[in-house]
Amino acid sequence: MDYQYVLYGVENGIATITLNRPEKLNVLNMMGTKEGVFTDMLDALSEAEDDDDVKVIIIKGAGSSFCAGEDLSQAGFVYGFGTGKKGERRPSERIRLKYDKKFMEDWCRLLYSPKLTIAQGHGYCLGAGTMILNFCDFAIVSEDAELGFIEERIGTVGSANPFVMSLILTVGLKRARDLIFTGRRFDGKEAAAMSLVTKAVPAADLDREVMELAEDLTKLPRDGIAIGKASLELWMNIMGMHTCSVSAAYMSHTLFTNLRWEPDEYNFFKERRDQGLKDSLHGMQDRYVKNPPKYYSKQG
Repeated sequence: MDYQYVLYGVENGIATITLNRPEKLNVLNMMGTKEGVFTDMLDALSEAEDDDDVKVIIIKGAGSSFCAGEDLSQAGFVYGFGTGKKGERRPSERIRLKYDKKFMEDWCRLLYSPKLTIAQGHGYCLGAGTMILNFCDFAIVSEDAELGFIEERIGTVGSANPFVMSLILTVGLKRARDLIFTGRRFDGKEAAAMSLVTKAVPAADLDREVMELAEDLTKLPRDGIAIGKASLELWMNIMGMHTCSVSAAYMSHTLFTNLRWEPDEYNFFKERRDQGLKDSLHGMQDRYVKNPPKYYSKQG
């Protein structure tokens, strides 16, 4: 099958899904939109999962970066957000909940894939890019890759994403709160030190390291992989993963979309409406650049 925004290929039991919108840093389309990198990635994931000859799936990015997040030009509009003019009707809770639930279920497809998954990160691995690294079974990144849950700076503060429980189980509660509440950026070496990724390697070694791991994993039996991944899904759900990543996440996301903004707070949606996407994103980041974090030496 041909895709518009990803490249797909299979060789020796290894499927490779390459996010392929490099001019946009491979940002993912938002839930509720019909086409984009995220939609094609999920469709390619289905193709790999339905192929009994595929044991391992590699997800990587074309161009200078793995994935720089989500297309925030679409955020809110999927519900029917208007221009903010007087008299416009607010989107209903029903439509918000509908799209939010589908969004969380789509993300958990990656978490629960019946095949072994490896994320290969380089360049910007921000927001949704960090989420992909977190949800795959393995994640190998370049040492100079840039990670961070930067989209939390819109104001979600961990309330609007499916990754929170997985992140807590991966890096621990204290570190998870650090990453979510600050939205700070960090490099591949720090990500490996906190076990958010499997390994960080020099950029020149990234392709080789990922392929060597994938080839090692193909030595496992097909049915063993299927049973093992199904069992892992069951164990995670016994610990509450599904409740946290789908049920709680979509309801908390809907609550976030009703956030009341105060005059001294940065309202991304208002600024995007008044100034456009580029200036609104710069404005959000300027709050941190002009007032750099005191606790961390690295500016976000």
